[in-house]
Amino acid sequence: MTGSLIQFLLFLAVTGFAVYLFVRVVYHRYLYIRLGKSVNLKKEAKARLKEFAIQVFGQTKLLKDKKSGIMHIVIFYGFIILQLGALDLILKGLIGHGLPIPGYDYFTLMQEVTVALILLAMGYATYRRYVEKLKRLKRGWKPSIVIFFIFFLMLSVVVSGGFERVKEGMETSAFAPISSLFAAAFSGMSHTAATVGFYISWWMHLLILLSFLIYVPQSKHFHIITAPINILLRRTEPIGKLASLDLEDEEAESFGVGKIEDFTQKQMLDFYSCVECGRCTNVCPANTTGKMLSPMHLITKLRDHLTEKGAAITSKSPWVPAFAFSSPSTHNPLEVELIGGVITEEELWACTTCRNCEDQCPVGNEHVDKIIDLRRHLVLTQGSMPHDGQRALQNIERQGNPWGISRNDRVKWVKEVDPDDELGVRTVKENPEFEYLFFLGSMGAYDNRSRKITHSFVKLMKEAGVSFAILGNEEKNSGDTPRRMGNEFLFQQLCADNIATFQKYKVQKIVTTCPHTYHTFKNEYPEFGLSADVFHHTELLDLWVKEGRLKPQHEVRERITYHDSCYLGRYNEVYEEPRNVLRAIPGVELVEQGRSRENSMCCGAGGGMMWMEETAGTRVNVARTEQLLSVKPTVISSACPYCLTMVEDGTKLKEVEEQVKARDIAEILALSVFGTS
Repeated sequence: MTGSLIQFLLFLAVTGFAVYLFVRVVYHRYLYIRLGKSVNLKKEAKARLKEFAIQVFGQTKLLKDKKSGIMHIVIFYGFIILQLGALDLILKGLIGHGLPIPGYDYFTLMQEVTVALILLAMGYATYRRYVEKLKRLKRGWKPSIVIFFIFFLMLSVVVSGGFERVKEGMETSAFAPISSLFAAAFSGMSHTAATVGFYISWWMHLLILLSFLIYVPQSKHFHIITAPINILLRRTEPIGKLASLDLEDEEAESFGVGKIEDFTQKQMLDFYSCVECGRCTNVCPANTTGKMLSPMHLITKLRDHLTEKGAAITSKSPWVPAFAFSSPSTHNPLEVELIGGVITEEELWACTTCRNCEDQCPVGNEHVDKIIDLRRHLVLTQGSMPHDGQRALQNIERQGNPWGISRNDRVKWVKEVDPDDELGVRTVKENPEFEYLFFLGSMGAYDNRSRKITHSFVKLMKEAGVSFAILGNEEKNSGDTPRRMGNEFLFQQLCADNIATFQKYKVQKIVTTCPHTYHTFKNEYPEFGLSADVFHHTELLDLWVKEGRLKPQHEVRERITYHDSCYLGRYNEVYEEPRNVLRAIPGVELVEQGRSRENSMCCGAGGGMMWMEETAGTRVNVARTEQLLSVKPTVISSACPYCLTMVEDGTKLKEVEEQVKARDIAEILALSVFGTS
């Protein structure tokens, strides 16, 4: 009786102290997150809960890498199942018997099978990290410590079971195959020795479990706690929509993020949710072509800086025990510059804002908004920007286009592509009863190659009997490029001007051939007052073909692979419409390249990179073109003027431009509708 009382008191003392340390570590990190700007996340609870259930319990993001995904599902559900087993084992050590569960033998079998599956999963995890040596996975003692934790935790379960069977004189059982094997190995032991062995393994199990509990919030495995919360509190706004800045705030000393506390609390939660799985970096077009940027390292560097600075500000240590986790600091975190000291400008200007990193992230982290916030500080507060980008923004501000061509030449394309006025292109003043406003964008109006897309789409609209008009010289830049490059002031100015023009001409429907314009108008302008319906041209072409208003009748005998634009695909989930158009064209053989749809690689033009020269590593557009050429197409199709330009340049650099053509969906459809004449 005395021994049981001592055992119980020791259990309470050890467990209570471990839980105290765990709560302390978590609470200190909570205090660090509280240093960020507050954000309202209380809306749309129903949608949040649905997505939470799908991602957390369905593990959908993890299954993008099927092998890794299945491994994690086994571990995730295995540990849920083993919680009952842990409680059962703890009760046996405290009161002499386990949980009063009906069909206890089957419960025991389930526990042992689960232990075996978790050990197999951990073995596979070790194989992928140290034998297969996946590039995205870190190696060393820190990433490996959890393997030892789980291995010895599982071992303690079955060893305890083995000693228990000897102690209680149980026979070998098919319901406890693993612990029966251990019991056979211990069969020569006396009852006393088996009892001692049971309590040693029982305490080993408890101490490993509690040590793991304390270790988790001090490591990347904090995501076990933070990731479900992060997914539950995710933004419910349109995908990729950027938060606006209050530029009229007279009390603001700076704009954007210049110090770690300028991030929102939700963004800081992202830092602590990172799994360090490397999936984001593995698909990043900048990183895979030799640039400085690694989305994973961006997040982990911000996390580590928040931890250091948070500890300095709050005087609350992040480590328990300090000697095991902390390392002597060589700098004062309060004096370290966020941009320059933690994150380099080179990293920030390498991002194409493609969101492939976010699509792959299993815990719902957002990388692009953080990069844009840091760019905003560079541009609006420090006045720092690469020269090429600065010139493009100055041209947009002065002439409404990145090249600096006269704003009065914006409507010149009409005379150049339709000198005989066969298409009847009219401005909103000349055709005030229009149904669709055709917003060309700078590429569609000025760029010679993109004008061919404009010409094809106008012909198709006329053939479909659509009433449309253009703004002519009243059209301005959409503001996508300035916003993604960090010049929120110029974006909001262009946004206000464009919305005023739309309201002036009572615009109800807008169509554009540019996915960047499409996304900006559809998802970001409504915050500033736009109420029109916005369409991408492929959405309408698909609709008009299905309605019979456009009839693809001429064969187009081409082997075509379609390149998904980031801003049309990952940002707006328009995947089928362009493919539907291609499938409707007789003679077309549509082939998919390995990285397509939501996993499509960026062409390299987004985030303002269209206007800046790449100086490090391989050119992104060349890497993407090589991927597309791997399926041996005769035509590479796209639905974005930026993508088309980048891919066409890629085919020229690969010296295959004569064998492989780059064409927009509208150009290919026009070829089938009108023939080659």
